Amino acid sequence: MTLADMGKKKKENLVKGISYAVLIIWVLITLVPIIFTVLTAFKTDPEISMASFKWLPESFGNIESFRQAFAMGDWFQYFKNSLFITAVTVVGSLIFNSMAGYAFARLKFKGREFLFMSVLLGMMVSPQSIIIPQYVMMRSAPLFGGNNILGQGGTGLLDTYGSLIVPFLAGAFGIFLCRQFYSTFPTSLDDAARIDGCGVIKTYFVIYLPLSKTILATLTILKSVATWNDFFYPLIMTQSEKMKTVQLGLQMFRGSSMTHYNYLMAATIITVIPMVIVYACAQKYFVQGIVSSGMKN
Repeated sequence: MTLADMGKKKKENLVKGISYAVLIIWVLITLVPIIFTVLTAFKTDPEISMASFKWLPESFGNIESFRQAFAMGDWFQYFKNSLFITAVTVVGSLIFNSMAGYAFARLKFKGREFLFMSVLLGMMVSPQSIIIPQYVMMRSAPLFGGNNILGQGGTGLLDTYGSLIVPFLAGAFGIFLCRQFYSTFPTSLDDAARIDGCGVIKTYFVIYLPLSKTILATLTILKSVATWNDFFYPLIMTQSEKMKTVQLGLQMFRGSSMTHYNYLMAATIITVIPMVIVYACAQKYFVQGIVSSGMKN
């Protein structure tokens, strides 16, 4: 091995060492809040107070925080609401986003590029900035919540599942991902479908949809986490106890004078479990779907 090769090898090892060090530090930074959450869930109130604070709980067998946390609210109803809203929103968004992405990627029609650019504008607008128009639209939904045909006289879709599902059945980011993904498919697929007598709709369901596991799994993870963890929209769109989601339920532990951090962390751990399961089931497609949606022939 020449001196040049040895120098090159040494430089590569140095770069690898720095990369691993940065990754390890990043992992530790990411894990610290999670570890702190788990430790706090098993602590008692005295162990959390500043006067007698302890980093580690005296016993990991202390599950009193979990018992107390779930005795303080109707968590069965909260989980039921969040699971239903998340499931319907994810399924609906997969259908609408994938079909819209397919149309923008594979169909040629007048104004296609203009419409797609209009959709992308939605990615530049924060959800909080359009909450008032959405609130008015949900309240003015005709023939719902006591409203007449003109959308007047009642509450419309407010304080119902509809107000938390309908606005999220499609989204600019999901359409963009699907459009980029379907753009990578060869045109020979469309030609073969036409030769076999498939129309536009049949081509989508028979050819493109079965090949969409990666992008649909990616959208499932992203949409599930966003919907499950949403606090802002349920807070604005609902008022009754029966419509509370798990994120609203977590706020009961924060009082004006005292916050039960052990109860809060115990409930947080339980509410995270469904999203961990979703990610575990779809994670092998996640990176592949993100990478493939960013490539184009």
